[in-house]
Amino acid sequence: MKTILTVDCGTQSLRTMLFDLKGNILAANRIPYKPHTSPQPAWAEQDVEVYWNALKEGLAGLKEKEPLHFENIAGMGISSMRATTVLVGKDGKVLRPAIVWLDNRTARGPYHPNRLIRTAFHAAGVYDSIVTVQSNCKINWFRENEPEIWDKTWKMFFLSGWFIYKLTGKPCDVVSSMVGYIPFVNRKRTWAKKHSIEETLMPLENEKRHGLIESGKIIGTLTDEVSKELGLPQGIPLVACGSDKACETIGAGVIDSSMASLSFGTTATIEVCSKKYFEYKKLFPAYCGILPDTWLSELEIFRGYWMISWFKEELGKEECKAAESKGIIPEVILDKLLHASPPGGRGLMLQPYWGASIFDRYAKGSIIGFGDVHGREDLYRAIIEGLAYSLREGLELIEAKGNLRCEKVSASGGASQSDAICQITADILNRPLVRGKTPEASSLGAAIITAAGIGEHASIKDAVKEMVLYEKEFTPNPEHRTLYDGLFSVYKKIYPALKDIYKDIQRVTNYPETKKMNG
Repeated sequence: MKTILTVDCGTQSLRTMLFDLKGNILAANRIPYKPHTSPQPAWAEQDVEVYWNALKEGLAGLKEKEPLHFENIAGMGISSMRATTVLVGKDGKVLRPAIVWLDNRTARGPYHPNRLIRTAFHAAGVYDSIVTVQSNCKINWFRENEPEIWDKTWKMFFLSGWFIYKLTGKPCDVVSSMVGYIPFVNRKRTWAKKHSIEETLMPLENEKRHGLIESGKIIGTLTDEVSKELGLPQGIPLVACGSDKACETIGAGVIDSSMASLSFGTTATIEVCSKKYFEYKKLFPAYCGILPDTWLSELEIFRGYWMISWFKEELGKEECKAAESKGIIPEVILDKLLHASPPGGRGLMLQPYWGASIFDRYAKGSIIGFGDVHGREDLYRAIIEGLAYSLREGLELIEAKGNLRCEKVSASGGASQSDAICQITADILNRPLVRGKTPEASSLGAAIITAAGIGEHASIKDAVKEMVLYEKEFTPNPEHRTLYDGLFSVYKKIYPALKDIYKDIQRVTNYPETKKMNG
């Protein structure tokens, strides 16, 4: 029986899996790695050898578990976290630790308009976006702070492209992995040209750019040297898949705008797939989808369901111990806390900007409505409800800008295994929520794309029909609609009310660190 090998490189761990052509997991390995380092506050760096060694360990584990299926690998696909930057020299060696996507260092940027032009940008509502794009661009930071390393750089890769180069020797990346502050034109699915707005704000020399390939195409076969190092059979084709979020969308069964994809992961996201390109906020593009001529409108909540990890560490140690003894994830035990607090959490509300909002680098998290009636069960419910409110806000914004309607949502990620979290989310979004058979939607998506890429299914859409199975559907509870609609209206007022206060906090503490764009 032919099998598909997938690799999913995430923030905290790397997963290797073997799938059959029906989407069933035959074997799986999860290799956690040491936390990223922070040479300065708000920075995040990682030695890429950590990822490579995790890959070797993960593959060895699969081979030990399922040696026969391991020998029958027909194709390989990789999904990885996005916007993790790797600089490679002409000798093919990495020049410095990778800058991980959650790094918050900032640059001044190359574009400094005069006062008149700045006033015009303010009037057009794009000034803040221009500042954000320039300051968050790691290319600008390298050029300003590490010019010697930047001069030695042959290619600038995201982690996905580095894996492709390491495995096949080909300097390229997948179009649907091109997500980050780089001079890439998503509408045209290619690099920006000279004098474009993208190139002006985030200049990248042509010689430092890599090739591009669409999802579902065969990039090439693994080199003999790499196959031997990884213990893999010779001649395995590597299929272009995409970023973890793009693959996750396919693994969730989302191939058009009738259903949105929710990711209950470290970064909580909502993805809407459309044949039409549109930007729900100026200078915030829709990303390239897996399917040809599709784009993904996305809203991210940085450190989204990471907040569950924070709660477990700080206030849920008892539940974690109970879950470990039963061999289940803590979220299932924590459902008891959600049931112990009524919908609305007795008025306790949370704005989930534990990491900065994509719209405002000054934004911070907030919890309001505290009283002597509240316990940790209400705080946990406030976390889950706050995330759902934020996802609803993003979904409604995308729907309004794109003139579309998602009738249903598909949830994946670790927290989706919690029935209570799924039900609360369905109630707040006021639309049905389906949960896949496997929470590992990113790996499943990579398997689907790879199976189609090597010709085992006629197309990616056909592979989705054959390989995506839903375990359960959660229907919104009509009894909670009035309450949640009312609280959602309150939620939307929190950020505008606190926006200036967040800036004051940053001004006093200089956290997160920022550099201003001057004329």
